Amino acid sequence: MSRPPNQEFQEWWNKQQTANESDDLFPSSSSSENSSFLTVEIRSPTVGDKERTRSARQLSWIYLLKFQQIANSIAFLTNGFISIVRTANRRIVTSNSAPHRSDSRLYRVIKVFLTVSVILLVFELVAYFRGWHFSPPTVESASAEVVDLVEYVYANWLDIRANYLAPPLQSLTNMCIVLFLIQSVDRVVLVLGCFWVKFRRLKPLAEIDYSSDVENLNAQDYPMVLLQIPMCNEREVYQQSIAAVCIQDWPKDRMLVQILDDSDDLGVQGLIKAEVQKWQQRGVHIVYRHRLIRTGYKAGNLKSAMSCDYVKNYEFVAIFDADFQPTPDFLKNTVPYFKGHDDIALVQTRWTFVNKDENLLTRLQNINLAFHFEVEQQVNGWFINFFGFNGTAGVWRIKALEECGGWLERTTVEDMDIAVRAHLCGWKFIYVNDVKCLCELPESYEAYKKQQHRWHSGPMQLFRLCFFDILRSKVSWLKKANLIFLFFLLRKLILPFYSFTLFCIILPLTMFLPEAQLPAWVVCYVPGLMSVLNILPAPQSFPFIVPYLLFENTMSVTKFNAMISGLFQLGSSYEWIVTKKSGRSSEADLVGMVENESEPLLEKSTVSRSSSESGLAELSKLEMTKKMGKRKRNRLYRKELALAFILLTASVRSLLSAQGIHFYFLLFQGFTFLVVGLDLIGEQVSIS
Repeated sequence: MSRPPNQEFQEWWNKQQTANESDDLFPSSSSSENSSFLTVEIRSPTVGDKERTRSARQLSWIYLLKFQQIANSIAFLTNGFISIVRTANRRIVTSNSAPHRSDSRLYRVIKVFLTVSVILLVFELVAYFRGWHFSPPTVESASAEVVDLVEYVYANWLDIRANYLAPPLQSLTNMCIVLFLIQSVDRVVLVLGCFWVKFRRLKPLAEIDYSSDVENLNAQDYPMVLLQIPMCNEREVYQQSIAAVCIQDWPKDRMLVQILDDSDDLGVQGLIKAEVQKWQQRGVHIVYRHRLIRTGYKAGNLKSAMSCDYVKNYEFVAIFDADFQPTPDFLKNTVPYFKGHDDIALVQTRWTFVNKDENLLTRLQNINLAFHFEVEQQVNGWFINFFGFNGTAGVWRIKALEECGGWLERTTVEDMDIAVRAHLCGWKFIYVNDVKCLCELPESYEAYKKQQHRWHSGPMQLFRLCFFDILRSKVSWLKKANLIFLFFLLRKLILPFYSFTLFCIILPLTMFLPEAQLPAWVVCYVPGLMSVLNILPAPQSFPFIVPYLLFENTMSVTKFNAMISGLFQLGSSYEWIVTKKSGRSSEADLVGMVENESEPLLEKSTVSRSSSESGLAELSKLEMTKKMGKRKRNRLYRKELALAFILLTASVRSLLSAQGIHFYFLLFQGFTFLVVGLDLIGEQVSIS
């Protein structure tokens, strides 16, 4: 039987309603007497100050729902963390089962640095919980009370770091800041030069246009052009690259295609030979060359090709790496710039990337290369007629190659080597930003890391070899200064040096040696401004500006290691590994162009389709073999992981000192190193 209503409480409740004091909560004693009257007034935030009441049961469901949402969020974060831990554990096990490799000198130094950082962090945590950060002990006070050994040791540590460790660290910090500002000024000048080129619409001019004057031209008016495709085990891209070069809109008797195959895989050799035979039957002048002894890598391959007797009949040579697909009008858009300019040695075109949006790694690479071509190459090409040859998608005057000594096998950057020697001989270069050549970017961090190591160790090898040649050359002192101080020292040596030293060494050390300070504008504001300038040529990449800044600092360890190995001729300085291709080029468009271009050829010559069919059969067999072969594995990068723990350790120390910008930068940079070290960026492949 229900309890009779409480009249006194009802009267009190009516008074409360009349007085419009619904926000007050009634006493718990009253609520315990009669639960049927237990309600809570909740003021609605809507216009008009409307009020509504909700029962305790409704509120309990609301709080239960919120609790469930919080629990789901925690479960999601926990599952993500567990997934990362499991992935790391599997990759650590895989790395331990792999053949042992000797630790590099840099990795041993980083391990020592990590050990010292952990010890110092433990020491600082003890000092923090004892309150020594508010009243640090002195050597005199600690020695007067010989009670606490830890306090005595900490007091001596404070004295040592203030008088002996902090001053040299501050000097190194100031030097790196100066280098950082000099490099930033160079970057700003390049951007201003690019704005000037765009504002004035400055472009190189050609004296002849093969596209518009085709009716008034005979075949003899077209220069003889040699097209070279150096390749090595390029099973993913050989077919589309050969097709793109063979369908050039150029008189067939005025061009010759050389396939320079250094493959050591017999199956790939057979496929490339079959592809060459197919185009030979279609009327294209194409030859296949294979070296038995692969010396000098790409430089040796090109040098061997240029030694052929028939090369003397050609005036220009166009070079394409195996993953590049020039448009059919590539020669018509580049060769005319040589007409009437006998001092022009090279016409370089821009790269575009078919897989720039494939993953985060390719997006970040696209930012760097867009700045390189849009700003660096264009400004240097217009104002000083010199820039580093990119090794592909360019046309050389053969006379210039011969005059400067031809291809040499002394470095891993044979393209930069030939460009510097041609510049010292007085030749000029032209960069054409409007002519684009399609290619692909490395999609895995392993491939990108090896590519960057070669690109940053080779210039230092070259600098050692050609330094005195630059000084003895007959070019003007301005060109000598540009080569030595800007081209080599500032952009190839100083940039990786200060990036690694400043953000991976000095910044963590200043957390443990607070007497040496790194200003916040060096950590955050200037790098942020430089990142904005870098990303201007690729405005669609602005959402990735923060990952770009963090990833560039992460790559500084690879670039610094490569620069040191190249400068001092260490073990890996002459390591050449072909960048892994995925074959993501636009094959459908290319096949369409091939069909359209090959129809007249098929009418003029009796083409047997058996070669094409046999090539497709061989390709199918190769694909099956590739699928059944050994799976690729993600790797574990020890230098990046060690630096991740150093930065995270320093972030904890900065948190104790309440340094906001430094803490967040160290935290995010540490996690970036961790992600890269676990190979969680770029192409994700099987680890089973």
